Amino acid sequence: MARPNFILFITDQHRADHLGCYGNRVVRTPHIDGLARRGTRFDRFYVATPICMPNRATLMTGRMPSLHGARQNGTPLALSATTFVDLLAAAGYRTALIGKSHLQSMSPAAPTIGMPETDPDLTPAPAELREADKSWPSDGRYDQELAPNWADPSHELDLPYYGFQHVELCVNHGDKVVGHYSRWLAERRPDWKSLRGPDNQLPGNAYVAPQAWRTAVPAELYPTAYIAERSEAYLEERAAKGGDEPFFLQCAFPDPHHPFTPPGRYWDMYDPDDIELPRSFNLPDGKLPAPLAHILKERKDGKANRNGQRVIAVTEREAKEATALTYGMISMIDDAVGRVLAALQRTGQSDNTVVMFTADHGDFMGDHQLMLKGALHYQSLVRVPFIWSDPTQKQQAASDALSGTIDISQTVLSRAGIAAHNGIQGANLLPATADKSEVHDGMLIEEHQRRGYMGMANNFRARSLITREHRLTIYEGMAEGELYDLANDPDELVNLWDAPPARDLRDEMMERLARKMMALADASPLATHHGP
Repeated sequence: MARPNFILFITDQHRADHLGCYGNRVVRTPHIDGLARRGTRFDRFYVATPICMPNRATLMTGRMPSLHGARQNGTPLALSATTFVDLLAAAGYRTALIGKSHLQSMSPAAPTIGMPETDPDLTPAPAELREADKSWPSDGRYDQELAPNWADPSHELDLPYYGFQHVELCVNHGDKVVGHYSRWLAERRPDWKSLRGPDNQLPGNAYVAPQAWRTAVPAELYPTAYIAERSEAYLEERAAKGGDEPFFLQCAFPDPHHPFTPPGRYWDMYDPDDIELPRSFNLPDGKLPAPLAHILKERKDGKANRNGQRVIAVTEREAKEATALTYGMISMIDDAVGRVLAALQRTGQSDNTVVMFTADHGDFMGDHQLMLKGALHYQSLVRVPFIWSDPTQKQQAASDALSGTIDISQTVLSRAGIAAHNGIQGANLLPATADKSEVHDGMLIEEHQRRGYMGMANNFRARSLITREHRLTIYEGMAEGELYDLANDPDELVNLWDAPPARDLRDEMMERLARKMMALADASPLATHHGP
């Protein structure tokens, strides 16, 4: 049998229930829903961490953030890391990334908050010995995705890039994307800079939601359309070349991440008045988890940073508006997915191409009156879609096996007939596409934030364990944690941490968390000799 091709669609900041095939009754996603009908929809699929760079690095390596080292945004994945794309390329696959990578930093700003302070009386280590692994600073360029660098026409990536032999890059979000995309846009609209940002928006924006503007970038020139066009071109090129080289294509959309800038007809495709807020928007009476209470107080005191990246509390109207605009971005992505799938069919490559769809993490989008992302591991943030559609295999329609981003690399390699590298931690999901096979007894979620917020100190950590029926979360430096009965309280409204009847359950979950962390300790490198 011929080796399969692969297409991986990945969106940015896209919760699982913002797709029709995951039960959403408002957003229209017919092409992604069709993909789910032809494959397996994973209903209990979790991120390794709800942050862009670390979870994308987990996707690439099949390893937890505490092992691959990209623990937070701003810490790039080491160029020396082995990725599953490296292994595909080594086995003869043609590998391509079109869209967002975010394996390296996009902002050139030097970090200050949360950085270590050295004793001025001590001689500092030289730059090449500053890190525990002295190969890290010298194993390649870590300026390749920095947004300002793309203003230089000579700036390019060093290929292969984390295993990708062909890359057409989108850097940033909304209508502010640069990279190869901005060069493509400039060829079509020399005045492209005058189309972007809130100062250049079209008239008619009556929304009060933060970071929402009516972009002047035409829909056919928006980053989502660019990814569709360039992916179509790549598929046509592969078909024209024919031969025995299978391909792996990753189509990575920067949307539906904020800012909320769906272009053209997608701006008012959905009416905020038609939006159903998450049931958890209506908070319970009584004590709230301390981090949540802190964020709600920031809203009350007018101290929230509404133009930033981290979680904020919002009003009902703001949540409805942001969700309506997000749905517009998702429907545009769905149209792009349809274009790519049509090109796959048109070029005669659909019968041997496995197609996947996932996201790097979710968005609160009104859940517990929150928006964006933060170190609160509610289902809306840590549960994402994953669809596996293989035209050559018989598949069940849905799987409720506990699974996650960490499993994608191992599953692709297994389907390609390629052994994984030592140290990979993910599982092969192929059995779960065929039957009711269990994959994991629990999913570990890691968090390591350099900047303190939610009442936490700088460099705070959090760890969560999600089992079939419960979620436990502990925070560094905080005695109070969170414990939810997901079976009877799926909206995570009743924190059982201090409930006397749940004390035995809490102890059991703490032990299971410890054992899961032990099981995910590093197994790389292998021994080189017998020993003594």
